[in-house]
Formats: sequence, C-alpha cells, structure tokens
Amino acid sequence: MLVLSANVLDLGLACLCNQSGPGIIEEGMSTPSNWPRNRLLLALPAGNLKRLMRALEPIPCQEGQILLDADSSLDNVFFPDSGVVSVVAVYENGNIIEMATVGREGCTGFQAILGDRESSVRFLVQIPGSAAKMSRADLTRAMGSMPSFRNLMYAYVHAFLEQVLVSGACNGAHSLKQRLARWLLMMHDRSDGDTLQISQTLLAHMLGVQRPSITNAIRELERARLIAPRRRQVTILDRQGLMEASCECYQLVRTRTAFHLPKTYA
Repeated sequence: MLVLSANVLDLGLACLCNQSGPGIIEEGMSTPSNWPRNRLLLALPAGNLKRLMRALEPIPCQEGQILLDADSSLDNVFFPDSGVVSVVAVYENGNIIEMATVGREGCTGFQAILGDRESSVRFLVQIPGSAAKMSRADLTRAMGSMPSFRNLMYAYVHAFLEQVLVSGACNGAHSLKQRLARWLLMMHDRSDGDTLQISQTLLAHMLGVQRPSITNAIRELERARLIAPRRRQVTILDRQGLMEASCECYQLVRTRTAFHLPKTYA
C-alpha cells in the first residue's frame, strides 16, 4: 500500500521554510475582483494576499484530470477555488483509493509545505472547477518571507492529517452507506449547489468498493429520499437526513478542521 512519505510526517523539516529568496512578490497582477476564491488564501491578511498574487495562476480543473501524479516531481501546488481534488493512493495493479479530499478550504501542498520534492500520491480532479496554481519554489519563498503564510500552511498540514487519520479509521469502522453519506456531505460542503457532478464508477474507486456495492448504497439513500441520482450526477435532497445517515466521522473532521483553520471551512 502506498503511504504518505516520511518527510510529510517529519515536522523537523519546517526549518526548510526559513530560506528566503528573491521576492515573489511585489505587486498583485490584474485579476477579477472575486479571485481567488480559495478560503485558505482568503484567510491571509490582505497585504500578504496582495504580495502572493503575482505567484498565482488561475487554471481550469477538468473531471478526471491528474494535477500531479504519484512519484512525480512536486513542481506546483494547487489552491482550489471550486470543485474537489482527491488525494489518492495508486497501487501496482493500477487500482486507486481515496485517502483525503481537498476543496476551496485547502490546497494540494501538504508535502511541499514540509520540504518534499516528489509526490507520494496522485492528485485527481474529482469534481470539476478551477484553482490557483503556485510553483513549489514560490511557495517556499513565501513561507520564508511571510510568517502569517507560513503559520497558515502549517495549520493546514495539521488539519489535513486529521482528515487522513479519521478517514482511515472510518474505512474500517463504518458501513458503506455511512461512508457514502459522509463523502456526499463533504462534497456538498465544497459545492455552490445541491447537484454534484460525479459518476458511480468514480465513487466506487474513491470508496474502494466494487461498482455494484456503490449502486446498492446509492439506492438505499435514494429510497430514503435523501438523494436523487442521475447519470453522472447526484443531487442532495435532504442534507439533515444525510447527516443522520452518516457516521460521526463527518462532524469530527469538520470540528477538527475548524479548530486548526477557523476561517476556511463553512
């Protein structure tokens, strides 16, 4: 099984971020007034965000797009503005399974933040949207020159690892129906509407089960009038009912994320 690299778990690498280099970041470039929408970036003081703008590039994220693959160079970090990115383990036989998700409350940089230069996981766009792209070099320089940005990135790593730990326990402790309800709620949190663009095949891959199993779990939630599945999409009909159908892990992740990042998770 593919696991997070040792460097990610070694907080001693934090000293790497004390390097400073040429400024990234003098004045912000011209962008739409509502960009970026990533809540992690928006949690920064306005002056710091302005300094970062020159290092950010808006990009579209298409369903199924691999932003960064396992065992590839960590050249860039992505801060989603909309949509959802899955952090997936890739096995020798080509199978994948989701370990965590990243939406507009976070970024794909948990490895780069602590100094890694190579990714141990695949970052797969699960729900299409857009993101702000930043090079790893710019990320490192920004962390060295802006204490508020550095502290925010470290807080995010803590929140991300909390999600990974809870997800690992959830996969072994709770039923597929509960895990599916939790997954749909987490996607709904990152969405601007009630309809999620997701196929049952990808859902099965993400939850590590066979397609017939996910179809049965979806039918259970549909019979309870909690969701309305259609081809390549699922609409949330009863969020409160879905929360009751989920396990306690959904609220646990929300609570722990809010503790580390009170300004980023709705």
